[in-house]
Amino acid sequence: MRNEDAVYMLEWMHDPAVNSNFRFDFGSMNKEKVLAFIENSFSEETQHFAFVSESDEYLGTISLKHISQVDRNAEYAITTRVCAQGTGAAFNATFNILKYAFEELNLHRVYLNVLEENGRANAFYRKCGFVYEGQFKDHLYLRGEYKNLNWYAMSKQEWTAMYR
Repeated sequence: MRNEDAVYMLEWMHDPAVNSNFRFDFGSMNKEKVLAFIENSFSEETQHFAFVSESDEYLGTISLKHISQVDRNAEYAITTRVCAQGTGAAFNATFNILKYAFEELNLHRVYLNVLEENGRANAFYRKCGFVYEGQFKDHLYLRGEYKNLNWYAMSKQEWTAMYR
């Protein structure tokens, strides 16, 4: 991730349609906070990457969070600028981060959670090969109501069967 990406990150963070799919209030982010995020975007436990267009323009952020070498798992997260949705960029970025997770970090499992009502994201995760594992009902209280959270995961064995 580069400092030049901050303006594009703020674009999706301040887009109410995109922001409505997250439990965190990205709308309150400003350039200074985003620059601090970029500066601290890579550690042993959390690794955030930008994915870019052919012309090297930021299209989104993809992450492995809560990386555990003891349990050999990590949480996956992705967000994509509206202009990149439906282009295949997020799918390619997901393929690459899963390859990194399983082949470079030697993880056993990558998992994620998503709001049940985010149909587009739920379909995307299934398309990428993540397996639905269940739902936490009324798990989050957002914008005045309780929301269900869907859980997905992929094991290294499932990755190998799907992509090799």
